[in-house]
Amino acid sequence: MRFRLPQRFNLVSTILWGLRIVVAVLVLAGSWATLSSGKLTPDAWRELIVFGIAQGSVYGLIALGYTLVYGVLFMINFAHGDVFMTGAMTAFFVARNFGESGFINANPIVALLIIFAVSMLTSMLVAIVLERIAYRPLRRAPRLVPLITAIGASLFISNSIRGIYGEQSQSYPSVTALQGRLDLFGIPILKTQALVIASAIVLMIALVYFVERTRTGRAMRAVSEDKDVAALMGINVDRIIVTTFAVGGLLAGAAGVLYALVFNEVDWFMGFLPGIKAFTAAVLGGIGNIAGAMVGGLTLGVLESVGPFLLLGGANVPSPNQLRDVIAFTVLVLVLIFRPNGILGRSEPGR
Repeated sequence: MRFRLPQRFNLVSTILWGLRIVVAVLVLAGSWATLSSGKLTPDAWRELIVFGIAQGSVYGLIALGYTLVYGVLFMINFAHGDVFMTGAMTAFFVARNFGESGFINANPIVALLIIFAVSMLTSMLVAIVLERIAYRPLRRAPRLVPLITAIGASLFISNSIRGIYGEQSQSYPSVTALQGRLDLFGIPILKTQALVIASAIVLMIALVYFVERTRTGRAMRAVSEDKDVAALMGINVDRIIVTTFAVGGLLAGAAGVLYALVFNEVDWFMGFLPGIKAFTAAVLGGIGNIAGAMVGGLTLGVLESVGPFLLLGGANVPSPNQLRDVIAFTVLVLVLIFRPNGILGRSEPGR
């Protein structure tokens, strides 16, 4: 009897190519209908793109935490979105006091630096405690065990913050210095969006320098390749893993303040959707790849901002922006089907 497995594989390949064609046709048809209708002006498209870049910068900073931990431990830290939320919620009380006293408008740079420091240090501390209590005892366990633990840790952190800080949404104080617009190469952009994009660029450059140029960064790369060999070379694996979680926490804390400045509010549940979307961005860019996390975040942010209007505006769908979450998770499914390693991803090395 002939072995028919290759024919089945050809059938799967044919189905996937068919899906690609269907997706491409739907995207082109929706885009053509929207662009030909002229419902949105060039200025509106520009604002959507700039907002998408700012939003994607936040996703990218959170995604860096996912990709750093995965690169070292080959596990998905699904509690990372709550690490992001904890820093933003804690820093809110500092921001509120600064706003009530007038300090935030009298000394905006100093006030923002303090708010960033509080958020980043809080998220870093939570990430370190999370690694020590929830993940280190399970380091040699099957991968499903720390995954379930991460989900439990996420629920524990979010509900603890709900009990400590309350369940009401809190409005971030406005910063007078960040109101209005800037002209950047002739493009008007909100000052808050400019701050978000510039901060993301600076933090990304700092992270790349840390990982590529410092001794600790080289040790992190060695541990990601093989923990046992790295330990034989004299590297303190536990310390490097804690450092990885700490760096991811710092970036998540910075993203928390930037998110609050863009959307002007925080709450105990704010870590869920941005955390899932940041994970989507990490997968889209190639989880385990630092540059891929930022590329994935920016790509997802722009797709989420522009996609609903571009694909559905011509079909007269009311309030297409309410479907931005559908765009995000559709992108995740399509990436997992057609390119599971992501845009800049790499095949997972042997453990």
